[in-house]
Amino acid sequence: MLRAIDRDLWVAEQPLRYFGLSIGTRMTVIRLASNELVVISPIQVSDELVGELNELGTVTHIVAPNLYHYLFAAEFKAAYPAATFWATAGLRAKRPELLIDRVMEGGSNRLWDGVECLFFDGFKTLGPSGPDLLDEWVFFHVASRTLILTDTAFCFDRSFPWVTQLVTRIGGGYKSLSPSLLERIATRDKETVKTSVEQVLRWDFDRVIMAHGSIVEQGGKPQFQRGYEQFLRCSL
Repeated sequence: MLRAIDRDLWVAEQPLRYFGLSIGTRMTVIRLASNELVVISPIQVSDELVGELNELGTVTHIVAPNLYHYLFAAEFKAAYPAATFWATAGLRAKRPELLIDRVMEGGSNRLWDGVECLFFDGFKTLGPSGPDLLDEWVFFHVASRTLILTDTAFCFDRSFPWVTQLVTRIGGGYKSLSPSLLERIATRDKETVKTSVEQVLRWDFDRVIMAHGSIVEQGGKPQFQRGYEQFLRCSL
């Protein structure tokens, strides 16, 4: 089930339908120098997956990086009760029943050696003080030059069903690394999104892993920049 992407970097995928659309979902696993494993956007737990993870190291950190990718976090926590369950701040209010150990706060952090993270701020529907659509944290695995996203960008291609291809041609993310049409249109805080994008672009990444779509193995940084050009052009 786990697929090696680079040294100390793996993904695991499972089917997922969203509003009837087949988009799949992807979990990313990073092995730290301490042999600890960081699991970002966990998928459904299975004996096979647990066995493969245990061969790689010790699952020590489980991360729900935004307001939507938490569905299997409690399962993972049950499978690895000693692990720390990290979550974006807004999830505590959205799902108070989740037993979150640590809330991710602040603009940017280095929570673990070799992994940098950033709160991707700005996707709000009612202006700067409005609710955040994603409340998402993004990550940079330094050694492999990999940017790890969840829902801040998508990249679908012909490997997906034709209906998914059709909808993403219209809604964004078909054969391009970009946010969705909803995120481009609904947000009123474009200047803050611009600041977030500029911070991401300071990282020296080449590959981009996202939760939905195909991994961009090369040239991810210019593709990400093009996908967010609408926001980068905005000014106060």
